[in-house]
Amino acid sequence: MLIVHISDIHCGPEFQRNIFEAAADEINGLRPDVLVVTGDLTENGLLAQYRLAREAIGAIKCRKKVICSGNHDYRSTGYLLFKRFFPSEQVVKVGDCVLTIVSTARPERNDGEVGHRQVVWLEHTLARYRRITKVVAMHHHLIQVPDTGPDNIPVVDAGDTLRGILEAHVDLVLAGHRHRPWRWNLRDTQIIHAGTLSSERLRGFYAHSYNIIQVSRGSIQAKLKIVGGKYLSFDDVVKGRVSLPPFRP
Repeated sequence: MLIVHISDIHCGPEFQRNIFEAAADEINGLRPDVLVVTGDLTENGLLAQYRLAREAIGAIKCRKKVICSGNHDYRSTGYLLFKRFFPSEQVVKVGDCVLTIVSTARPERNDGEVGHRQVVWLEHTLARYRRITKVVAMHHHLIQVPDTGPDNIPVVDAGDTLRGILEAHVDLVLAGHRHRPWRWNLRDTQIIHAGTLSSERLRGFYAHSYNIIQVSRGSIQAKLKIVGGKYLSFDDVVKGRVSLPPFRP
Protein backbone atom coordinates (compact mmCIF):
# COMPACT_ATOMS: atom_id res chain seq x y z
CA MET A 1 0.00 0.00 0.00
CA LEU A 2 1.29 3.44 -0.94
CA ILE A 3 0.71 6.38 1.43
CA VAL A 4 1.52 9.96 0.46
CA HIS A 5 1.91 12.22 3.49
CA ILE A 6 1.61 16.00 3.10
CA SER A 7 1.33 18.72 5.70
CA ASP A 8 1.16 22.43 6.46
CA ILE A 9 -0.34 23.72 3.24
CA HIS A 10 -1.29 27.06 4.85
CA CYS A 11 -3.83 28.33 2.35
CA GLY A 12 -3.78 32.08 2.85
CA PRO A 13 -1.14 34.82 2.49
CA GLU A 14 1.87 32.46 2.50
CA PHE A 15 0.35 29.78 0.24
CA GLN A 16 2.52 29.03 -2.80
CA ARG A 17 -0.06 27.95 -5.37
CA ASN A 18 2.41 27.09 -8.14
CA ILE A 19 4.35 24.81 -5.80
CA PHE A 20 1.19 23.08 -4.60
CA GLU A 21 0.01 22.50 -8.17
CA ALA A 22 3.38 21.00 -9.11
CA ALA A 23 3.21 18.72 -6.08
CA ALA A 24 -0.36 17.67 -6.89
CA ASP A 25 0.69 16.67 -10.41
CA GLU A 26 3.55 14.59 -9.00
CA ILE A 27 1.34 12.90 -6.42
CA ASN A 28 -1.35 12.12 -8.97
CA GLY A 29 1.30 10.38 -11.04
CA LEU A 30 2.09 8.13 -8.08
CA ARG A 31 -1.55 7.02 -7.75
CA PRO A 32 -1.41 6.59 -3.95
CA ASP A 33 -3.80 4.35 -2.06
CA VAL A 34 -4.09 6.85 0.80
CA LEU A 35 -3.41 10.57 1.14
CA VAL A 36 -2.65 11.70 4.69
CA VAL A 37 -2.78 15.44 5.43
CA THR A 38 -1.50 16.31 8.90
CA GLY A 39 -3.01 19.71 9.49
CA ASP A 40 -2.63 23.43 8.99
CA LEU A 41 -4.62 23.43 5.80
CA THR A 42 -5.30 27.13 6.34
CA GLU A 43 -3.42 30.07 7.78
CA ASN A 44 -6.13 31.59 9.97
CA GLY A 45 -9.15 29.28 9.77
CA LEU A 46 -11.10 31.72 7.59
CA LEU A 47 -13.93 30.74 5.27
CA ALA A 48 -12.15 31.82 2.08
CA GLN A 49 -9.04 29.90 3.15
CA TYR A 50 -11.08 26.75 3.79
CA ARG A 51 -12.61 27.06 0.34
CA LEU A 52 -9.15 27.32 -1.18
CA ALA A 53 -7.90 24.37 0.87
CA ARG A 54 -10.82 22.20 -0.25
CA GLU A 55 -10.13 23.12 -3.88
CA ALA A 56 -6.42 22.43 -3.51
CA ILE A 57 -6.77 19.07 -1.78
CA GLY A 58 -9.50 18.13 -4.22
CA ALA A 59 -6.94 18.42 -7.02
CA ILE A 60 -5.11 15.41 -5.58
CA LYS A 61 -6.74 12.26 -6.90
CA CYS A 62 -6.97 9.61 -4.21
CA ARG A 63 -9.92 7.52 -3.06
CA LYS A 64 -8.94 7.52 0.61
CA LYS A 65 -8.00 10.81 2.26
CA VAL A 66 -7.17 11.06 5.96
CA ILE A 67 -7.18 14.71 7.00
CA CYS A 68 -6.20 16.13 10.40
CA SER A 69 -6.78 19.60 11.75
CA GLY A 70 -3.94 21.86 12.83
CA ASN A 71 -3.68 24.74 15.27
CA HIS A 72 -3.95 27.29 12.44
CA ASP A 73 -7.17 25.65 11.25
CA TYR A 74 -8.76 26.23 14.65
CA ARG A 75 -8.14 29.98 14.68
CA SER A 76 -11.06 32.41 14.33
CA THR A 77 -13.49 29.60 15.27
CA GLY A 78 -12.22 27.68 12.25
CA TYR A 79 -12.87 24.46 14.18
CA LEU A 80 -16.53 24.93 13.24
CA LEU A 81 -15.59 25.09 9.55
CA PHE A 82 -13.14 22.19 9.57
CA LYS A 83 -15.83 19.59 10.20
CA ARG A 84 -17.99 21.03 7.43
CA PHE A 85 -15.26 21.20 4.81
CA PHE A 86 -13.32 18.06 5.73
CA PRO A 87 -15.56 15.45 7.33
CA SER A 88 -13.38 12.41 7.90
CA GLU A 89 -13.61 9.04 9.58
CA GLN A 90 -11.42 8.79 12.66
CA VAL A 91 -10.49 5.19 11.86
CA VAL A 92 -9.79 4.12 8.29
CA LYS A 93 -8.87 0.55 7.35
CA VAL A 94 -7.18 -0.01 4.01
CA GLY A 95 -5.88 -3.48 3.19
CA ASP A 96 -3.57 -4.68 5.95
CA CYS A 97 -3.30 -1.21 7.49
CA VAL A 98 -5.45 0.77 9.93
CA LEU A 99 -5.04 4.55 10.07
CA THR A 100 -6.27 6.47 13.11
CA ILE A 101 -6.62 10.24 13.50
CA VAL A 102 -5.66 11.74 16.84
CA SER A 103 -6.81 15.34 17.23
CA THR A 104 -4.22 17.62 18.85
CA ALA A 105 -5.56 21.06 17.83
CA ARG A 106 -7.49 23.18 20.32
CA PRO A 107 -9.38 26.43 19.61
CA GLU A 108 -7.23 29.57 19.70
CA ARG A 109 -4.17 27.70 20.99
CA ASN A 110 -0.88 27.02 19.27
CA ASP A 111 0.17 24.18 21.53
CA GLY A 112 -1.33 20.74 21.13
CA GLU A 113 -3.13 18.42 23.50
CA VAL A 114 -4.39 14.86 23.14
CA GLY A 115 -6.14 14.36 26.45
CA HIS A 116 -6.58 11.30 28.67
CA ARG A 117 -9.86 10.19 27.10
CA GLN A 118 -8.42 10.22 23.61
CA VAL A 119 -5.33 8.27 24.70
CA VAL A 120 -7.54 5.62 26.30
CA TRP A 121 -9.76 5.56 23.21
CA LEU A 122 -6.70 5.05 21.00
CA GLU A 123 -5.43 2.13 23.10
CA HIS A 124 -8.85 0.43 23.18
CA THR A 125 -9.47 1.02 19.47
CA LEU A 126 -6.14 -0.33 18.29
CA ALA A 127 -6.32 -3.32 20.65
CA ARG A 128 -8.99 -4.70 18.32
CA TYR A 129 -6.51 -4.95 15.46
CA ARG A 130 -3.92 -7.71 15.40
CA ARG A 131 -1.38 -8.65 12.75
CA ILE A 132 -2.02 -5.39 10.97
CA THR A 133 0.06 -2.25 10.46
CA LYS A 134 -1.09 0.52 12.79
CA VAL A 135 -0.66 4.14 11.70
CA VAL A 136 -1.57 7.21 13.77
CA ALA A 137 -1.89 10.65 12.15
CA MET A 138 -1.78 13.91 14.12
CA HIS A 139 -0.69 17.48 13.59
CA HIS A 140 1.60 18.37 16.48
CA HIS A 141 4.95 16.80 17.25
CA LEU A 142 5.47 14.44 20.16
CA ILE A 143 9.26 14.79 20.20
CA GLN A 144 11.18 17.99 19.51
CA VAL A 145 12.37 18.45 15.93
CA PRO A 146 15.87 19.85 15.27
CA ASP A 147 16.47 23.14 13.44
CA THR A 148 13.09 24.59 14.42
CA GLY A 149 14.02 26.99 17.21
CA PRO A 150 12.62 27.22 20.76
CA ASP A 151 9.90 24.65 21.31
CA ASN A 152 7.05 26.62 22.87
CA ILE A 153 4.21 24.82 21.07
CA PRO A 154 4.44 21.10 21.89
CA VAL A 155 1.84 18.49 22.75
CA VAL A 156 1.42 19.30 26.43
CA ASP A 157 0.71 15.67 27.34
CA ALA A 158 3.27 14.16 24.98
CA GLY A 159 4.58 11.71 27.60
CA ASP A 160 1.21 10.12 28.25
CA THR A 161 0.47 10.06 24.52
CA LEU A 162 3.78 8.39 23.69
CA ARG A 163 3.22 5.76 26.35
CA GLY A 164 -0.24 5.05 24.93
CA ILE A 165 1.16 4.78 21.41
CA LEU A 166 3.85 2.35 22.50
CA GLU A 167 1.40 0.26 24.52
CA ALA A 168 -0.90 0.14 21.51
CA HIS A 169 2.04 -1.15 19.41
CA VAL A 170 1.67 1.61 16.84
CA ASP A 171 4.04 1.06 13.92
CA LEU A 172 4.03 4.56 12.44
CA VAL A 173 3.13 8.06 13.61
CA LEU A 174 2.71 10.78 10.97
CA ALA A 175 2.85 14.44 12.00
CA GLY A 176 3.69 17.90 10.75
CA HIS A 177 3.56 21.31 12.44
CA ARG A 178 7.26 22.22 12.46
CA HIS A 179 7.73 22.62 8.69
CA ARG A 180 10.78 20.38 8.93
CA PRO A 181 10.96 16.79 7.62
CA TRP A 182 12.40 14.43 10.20
CA ARG A 183 12.22 10.91 11.55
CA TRP A 184 12.60 9.52 15.04
CA ASN A 185 12.68 5.80 15.86
CA LEU A 186 11.28 4.96 19.28
CA ARG A 187 11.38 1.23 20.08
CA ASP A 188 9.51 -0.32 17.14
CA THR A 189 7.65 2.89 16.25
CA GLN A 190 8.70 5.26 13.50
CA ILE A 191 7.68 8.90 14.05
CA ILE A 192 7.85 10.71 10.71
CA HIS A 193 7.35 14.43 10.23
CA ALA A 194 6.49 16.07 6.93
CA GLY A 195 7.92 19.41 5.94
CA THR A 196 5.66 22.09 4.54
CA LEU A 197 4.25 21.30 1.12
CA SER A 198 3.38 24.82 0.01
CA SER A 199 4.02 27.45 2.68
CA GLU A 200 6.70 30.07 2.11
CA ARG A 201 7.68 29.62 5.76
CA LEU A 202 10.39 26.99 5.43
CA ARG A 203 12.37 26.06 8.52
CA GLY A 204 15.69 24.27 8.67
CA PHE A 205 15.08 22.49 5.37
CA TYR A 206 14.85 24.93 2.49
CA ALA A 207 12.78 22.97 0.01
CA HIS A 208 9.09 22.11 -0.20
CA SER A 209 8.55 18.40 0.22
CA TYR A 210 6.23 15.51 1.02
CA ASN A 211 6.66 11.93 2.19
CA ILE A 212 6.09 8.69 0.30
CA ILE A 213 5.56 5.61 2.45
CA GLN A 214 5.29 2.04 1.21
CA VAL A 215 3.55 -0.24 3.70
CA SER A 216 3.59 -4.00 3.31
CA ARG A 217 3.18 -6.76 5.86
CA GLY A 218 5.90 -6.27 8.46
CA SER A 219 7.64 -3.48 6.53
CA ILE A 220 7.44 0.31 6.37
CA GLN A 221 9.70 2.06 3.88
CA ALA A 222 9.60 5.87 3.89
CA LYS A 223 11.34 8.41 1.70
CA LEU A 224 11.06 12.12 1.12
CA LYS A 225 10.29 13.81 -2.20
CA ILE A 226 11.32 17.39 -2.93
CA VAL A 227 8.67 19.11 -5.02
CA GLY A 228 10.08 19.31 -8.53
CA GLY A 229 13.24 17.58 -7.34
CA LYS A 230 14.71 14.31 -6.20
CA TYR A 231 13.93 11.61 -3.67
CA LEU A 232 15.82 11.49 -0.37
CA SER A 233 16.11 8.76 2.22
CA PHE A 234 15.26 9.70 5.79
CA ASP A 235 18.61 8.30 6.89
CA ASP A 236 20.29 10.95 4.75
CA VAL A 237 17.94 13.67 5.98
CA VAL A 238 18.58 12.86 9.64
CA LYS A 239 22.34 12.57 9.15
CA GLY A 240 22.53 15.76 7.10
CA ARG A 241 23.72 14.02 3.93
CA VAL A 242 21.47 15.97 1.59
CA SER A 243 22.05 18.34 -1.29
CA LEU A 244 19.11 20.72 -1.68
CA PRO A 245 18.23 22.99 -4.59
CA PRO A 246 20.16 26.30 -4.56
CA PHE A 247 18.72 28.67 -1.98
CA ARG A 248 18.43 32.24 -3.21
CA PRO A 249 17.66 34.79 -0.47
